[in-house]
Amino acid sequence: MSIVYLLSGSNLGKRWENLYNAEKEIRKLEVELISLSPVFESPAWGFEHPEAFLNQAIELRTSLKPKVLLESLLNIENILGRTRNNNGYEARVIDIDILFYDDLIINESDLIIPHPRLHLRRFALLPMSKLNAALVHPLYNKTISDLMYACEDKSIVNEYPEEILIDRKGGKANAV
Repeated sequence: MSIVYLLSGSNLGKRWENLYNAEKEIRKLEVELISLSPVFESPAWGFEHPEAFLNQAIELRTSLKPKVLLESLLNIENILGRTRNNNGYEARVIDIDILFYDDLIINESDLIIPHPRLHLRRFALLPMSKLNAALVHPLYNKTISDLMYACEDKSIVNEYPEEILIDRKGGKANAV
């Protein structure tokens, strides 16, 4: 079984509900969800958009191979209403990225692991640091904490208070 870290994000529609629905769909895969980071809000990165993103890191254990996992995540995005225009960065209902898959390094046209821009994005590093700040990036040989400290992205990333997001016992997502 492999340890995988994902990042889910949404800035269109009911953002929190989109993250929650992505989590529910991920749980249907051949995975064991280990932990979820708090949810963070940050401005769009790489493009202008008035609606901020909500992002959450997810740690899971799986026997799915990296490409099969990627195909499954792309399918979840499709199920939840994401359409890809391939015009670069854009607003989206849901985005689910593989940040790490064990300590594998994969550089193929359709899959790059670790995520190639993770170290440049405060909105990804901060949620990751809540799950495993000591995780060592296999390419840079630095911890997530070290990468966050060195990150030149100074975007404001705020943690959302848990009580306004979800009633996990009742399974209801609030529209945030």
